[in-house]
Amino acid sequence: MALIFAAAIAGLIASRLGLEWKSIRKSIVKSINSAMPSILILFLIGSLAGTWMISGVVPAMIFYGLKILNPGIFLFASVVICALVSLATGSSWSTIATIGIALIGIGNAMGINEGIVAGTIISGAYFGDKMSPMSDTTNLAPAVAGTDLFTHIRYMVITTVPSILITLIIFLIIGFTYNFETVETNIGEFSNVIATNFNVTPWLFLVPTILIVIIIMKVPPLPSLFAGTLLGGIFAVIFQPQIIHQITDIQGSYMLKSYIAVIKSMFGPIAITTQNAAVNELFTTNGMAGMLDTIWLIITAMVFGGVMESAGLLMRITQSVIKFAKSTGSLVASTVATCIFFNVTASDQYISIVVPGRMYYKTFRKMGLKPEVLSRTLEDAGTVTAPLIPWNTGGATQARVLGVPTLSYLPFAFFNLISPFMSIFMAAFNIKIRHLTKDEPDKTLKEEDRKDY
Repeated sequence: MALIFAAAIAGLIASRLGLEWKSIRKSIVKSINSAMPSILILFLIGSLAGTWMISGVVPAMIFYGLKILNPGIFLFASVVICALVSLATGSSWSTIATIGIALIGIGNAMGINEGIVAGTIISGAYFGDKMSPMSDTTNLAPAVAGTDLFTHIRYMVITTVPSILITLIIFLIIGFTYNFETVETNIGEFSNVIATNFNVTPWLFLVPTILIVIIIMKVPPLPSLFAGTLLGGIFAVIFQPQIIHQITDIQGSYMLKSYIAVIKSMFGPIAITTQNAAVNELFTTNGMAGMLDTIWLIITAMVFGGVMESAGLLMRITQSVIKFAKSTGSLVASTVATCIFFNVTASDQYISIVVPGRMYYKTFRKMGLKPEVLSRTLEDAGTVTAPLIPWNTGGATQARVLGVPTLSYLPFAFFNLISPFMSIFMAAFNIKIRHLTKDEPDKTLKEEDRKDY
């Protein structure tokens, strides 16, 4: 409601500035359209979560994870696991929706605060997304700034590796100082309940393995997630007949019950009942329907951003910031602040990369800075802060998928919090800042080419 009222006020200001309603509406529709891929992915993540639950894939991940992961290094290991999967797939969202859900379950069994566990998942997933050559944002930032992909990735190492190392050290300290008084009891209870209610077998890991391979093969996110959903449904029919019978209350053949159970898990709420109340809460999913609150939030955020963009209010505010960019440190700090500002107001990480990239590329060039300095700054601030904003597409999605409010995991998403400050720190102290030489050709994109982005 706050976003709707804010959009209405912005609309009144736009009208006072002389804009026609058709122009404002066109900007709103354009803004919502930019979020449509995220909305469709959200629906498929909801359906994937449902079929992976009834197939036993997520319970199996939790079961084996409880046996393998030592509580003391669990937080550290969670960051590393999510970083590796995200680096391989190029997708933080897919990593969080698959491995992340299982890690939340393992953390619950160990009695660890959900906000802390979610912080490890977000940190690792966004590190891998940021450094993967298959990530969309990792390709977008250098394209907007006018450099090539691998120059951009190599240059990001300077700020990204220190940020993730500090993050790992912090989680290692938290892990070894955390109070695990009831861990052994909880782990035993969770493992027994899972083994009693599900057919737990290593064969279930074929589903996430195949999905990761599909993503690595550069199949687009929507068909990849849909394939993962169907695989989950097939494995549920093969390996979990007892679950199929439990969540369908009709008479008929097993095939009919299987069809109803799989479709129900894809679109609506399902609850797998066990003798343990904590496990029951963990093994409840809402399918596509569970994503609707988040989708409403994203749409209203896009309406607000569209109205602000139509009146030029966002650009007017950020242009005031450029005036203070007198040195390399202040220029990078201004760019970081602008990226975060667009994540808060436009509610989309792509806009937080593209618009500041277009705004600052001439300024970076005038100050003799190579384009990779700009592209790195855009990622250090635009990509990683998106999941920290509750109404941003990133923050709303991850909160819904993990079942942990954005503000609960925000204080523990150390990598995402450290990265913008690391970028400013490196620039302020002129550490590894690359400058254009007089005889070096300017590779920055021309304005007419840049409009495509």
